[in-house]
Amino acid sequence: MSEIVGDRIRKRMEELGLSQSELARRVGVRQPTISRLLLGEAAGSRHLHVIARELGTTPQYLTGETDDPSEGAMPLPTPELLADQLDLVEIKELDLKFGMGATYLDVPVTPESRYFSASWLRSYTTSSPDQLFFARGIGDSMAPTILDSDMVLVDCTQKTPHIGDQIWAIAYGMTGMIKRLRPMPDGSVKILSDNERVPPEIAVDGEMHVIGRVVAVIRKV
Repeated sequence: MSEIVGDRIRKRMEELGLSQSELARRVGVRQPTISRLLLGEAAGSRHLHVIARELGTTPQYLTGETDDPSEGAMPLPTPELLADQLDLVEIKELDLKFGMGATYLDVPVTPESRYFSASWLRSYTTSSPDQLFFARGIGDSMAPTILDSDMVLVDCTQKTPHIGDQIWAIAYGMTGMIKRLRPMPDGSVKILSDNERVPPEIAVDGEMHVIGRVVAVIRKV
């Protein structure tokens, strides 16, 4: 039986593209435990039912009692199914730091998916989740409103600062900033910091691009 267990675990791992270390992490054991099972040295492992679950099958299949890996197996829930059941929506977190002073934007950006309560998001914006993203601010020029390393939620459907002094994520030149914007009568835009020690700047035609409005700030306490 030990050879059957090892062969069938190996087969399911190959079908699912799982390494020994990844399966061990999911099961909560050390990698040598999985290695011994694959070598037929631990067929009676007390972790066999957990291993079967992570492999999308049953202990009966792994031990050779049935040849159908799906017979009696509970399908693993997908992230999308869990999100739907829990009323969660996916928001991208960009590996991009917007300077409350300024940071360069000409760097590769790697998105990472995060799931948040849909009702929580609706308290800040009604925009579609695919038009929102999280990013991190750095610096202290927007203190005390936004502190260094605070996470900000940016709504990309909002591009035009009609109302003065709202907070926006912008590209000014080749740098990314989080600032208050105040439209001026002559068509220019005043770029303001909440830190009174930081002087304002003036952007004229073509100098500034609005990425989106900052609609929420998340801070560790």
